[in-house]
Amino acid sequence: MPTRLPLVLRRCHACASERFRPNGKFRVNAHHKLLDAWLLVLCASCGDTAKLTLLERMNVRSVRPELLDRLHANDMSLAAELLQDPAVQRRNRIALDWDGAWRLDTGGADHPDGDVLDVSVRFAARIPVRPTRLIAEGCGLARAEVERLIAEGSLVSAIRLGGRLSGDFTFTLKR
Repeated sequence: MPTRLPLVLRRCHACASERFRPNGKFRVNAHHKLLDAWLLVLCASCGDTAKLTLLERMNVRSVRPELLDRLHANDMSLAAELLQDPAVQRRNRIALDWDGAWRLDTGGADHPDGDVLDVSVRFAARIPVRPTRLIAEGCGLARAEVERLIAEGSLVSAIRLGGRLSGDFTFTLKR
């Protein structure tokens, strides 16, 4: 589950820092019948403001009224959605840093001591995380132990557990 908005990785023109904090504020500017919209981000070092382009010279009638209302209301959930949009990331040449921006919620369930443990992992947001890290934290194991269990076939999944994932998956742990 996300705990805050991720940091934006982009170079600051004022102090050469590489991290910006999104604060959920938008700027909308009208040029007669055309709109521009930006998400404002603050440099983590100097506090300078940068703008991430969301809409550029869009006809007012082509923008959904509910989107425009959310932009004007500085909707934090809209900021989270737009930051994760690959088109916005590409357009602004940014990447996201999710370190410390999420937490693992196991639902408070105790871990059964049975021989086989079937687990279903559900993401509340598209946060890229290493499955081995999630499994280690959720099962109370060291990451090296998780890697060893994968290598010996005691930890199996339909998806590849190496690399990063941002979608739901299941795995089986045989003890």
